[in-house]
Amino acid sequence: MSPSDDAGASDPGLADPIGRLAFMNRTGDVDVVILGAGINGAGLFRDLCAQGVSCLIVDKGDFGSGTSAAPSRLIHGGLKYLETGEFGLVAQSTLERNLLLKNAPHYVSPLPTIIPIFSWSKGIWAALRTLLGSTSAPRSRGAVLIKIGLTIYDFYGSQHRVMPRHRLVGRRRALSDIPALTKSIVATGIYYDAKISHPERLVLELITDGLAANALAAAANYTTLVSSSNGVLTFQSKGGGQSKGVGQSKAGGQSENGAVFSVRPKLVVNAAGPWIDDVNASLGAPSKMIGGTKGSHILLKHDELVRSLAGRMLYFEADDGRICLVYDYLGLALVGSTDIQADNPDTVCCEPQEIDYLLESVRALMPGMTFGRDQIVYAYSGIRPLPASDASVPGLISRDHSAPLIEPEGSRPFPIISLVGGKWTTFRGFAEEVADTVLDRLGRGRKVTTRSMPIGGGKGFPTEPAARVAWLADARSASGADERRLDQLLSRYGTKALPIARHQSSGDNEDRLPGASDYGTSEIDYIVRNEFVEHLADIVMRRTTLAIGGSLTMSDLKQIAAIAGRARNWDPQRMSDELDAAVAQLSDRNLMRL
Repeated sequence: MSPSDDAGASDPGLADPIGRLAFMNRTGDVDVVILGAGINGAGLFRDLCAQGVSCLIVDKGDFGSGTSAAPSRLIHGGLKYLETGEFGLVAQSTLERNLLLKNAPHYVSPLPTIIPIFSWSKGIWAALRTLLGSTSAPRSRGAVLIKIGLTIYDFYGSQHRVMPRHRLVGRRRALSDIPALTKSIVATGIYYDAKISHPERLVLELITDGLAANALAAAANYTTLVSSSNGVLTFQSKGGGQSKGVGQSKAGGQSENGAVFSVRPKLVVNAAGPWIDDVNASLGAPSKMIGGTKGSHILLKHDELVRSLAGRMLYFEADDGRICLVYDYLGLALVGSTDIQADNPDTVCCEPQEIDYLLESVRALMPGMTFGRDQIVYAYSGIRPLPASDASVPGLISRDHSAPLIEPEGSRPFPIISLVGGKWTTFRGFAEEVADTVLDRLGRGRKVTTRSMPIGGGKGFPTEPAARVAWLADARSASGADERRLDQLLSRYGTKALPIARHQSSGDNEDRLPGASDYGTSEIDYIVRNEFVEHLADIVMRRTTLAIGGSLTMSDLKQIAAIAGRARNWDPQRMSDELDAAVAQLSDRNLMRL
């Protein structure tokens, strides 16, 4: 696909979001409302839109700002789920991993993974006990057990296979390759999974793909459900930006704090993740479906470690049997993750004891290197929306998904489907299952499958070197932008790079932010004007990798605020508030030093 076939100067998926909401508010009726725009909600939205279903998706925060913004940034088949006998989940996960490598090649790429092995035969009986339902976690997985697991893993990953099979490497060769590894290993296992560079952007792309596919669809972030009465859902926009101007509402008109609008759905999908039970209660259908656990990650500025990893992930067992990982993410070492009981997603953050745990785990694995808190440039946490469970070990709670249905009752004429659990990797398959249920309830059939449907900038993405060269040459002719800059944008946005390149004011250094980053000022301007931005934090934390990549400076943050202020007509007080809120968020919850 050549750049001339792309969206052009603007993205149809983002066309007139205010007009869509206003139309939906005037007519009042909509087939499906999805509450929650994380990865599962966004995946379902795209699927339903592709089937011609009128659909509204809303989120109380930004799109993809909750649990979906806090993964290990892996697209993986779930090797550890073999131990708990969840073979169906592994089969689905490996298939979906392979499909994402094809459908989202701009963000998802192969990740060679190394498993340090500390014995030849340990762990077999413990693994059998876990497989048979034991509530204790397996420990000291030996070479025999790992070999069996990787062989099974390769078998399940054979559908649409795109990566090599596993192999085992002896101690001498492993230590020669990574000298800093602990000398207590006896061998290493090597297999392949995948990583995702921009998970928050992929969530946004699923939503904009849905909007592009269906003119009767609408999306709104920073929008809360304020009432549910007699089949009517009433929402209020907290931001007022993209949804400002929706106009008079059947539920009471314009609020001083943002637009108020109402719809009457035939069916509601609760995709609120850790907030599912709260949302069901607000819909008049109290539930106890979620029993989440917290996962925290830290990113280290550790050039020696990153060079040693050479693009690979170390997937290893900590002293307590919990699986940890470390790999190169945007030039930083991403270390994760914890798995502890937690139930308040609104205040979740990486605690000091979690930092100690992660640092100690990687120190024990690589005693030839030094690790300290001063190397941390970013940290993040999220609550996994796992099903309520009485398991004594959080890691043994199933990561599979379910979609319990609450039938209409009393004054609530619509059914509610709750999206419980699930993995980032399996969102498409989960969405397909739920979409088929929705279509059945609506008396409709499936028009298209999403199995081979490209996502966002993955459409027409040039995966081969020759194709990339050709794309860049065509894009240079179409946009007039510098080819080196186009190559950078292509890596960052996939084939969505072209409208951004056309938005560039120039190809010289004057178009760059003043700090150390390689983002452009008109690139930021395009994002603000076209990508549902309501707050400064949306830009630096989710539309870009400026924050998590550790390159954000205070001068850049002020410049981005100025760009957003001009585009969104922020007054000086709003500008100051946005800066203060972003700095507080990054400092207090993400441990970032600006």
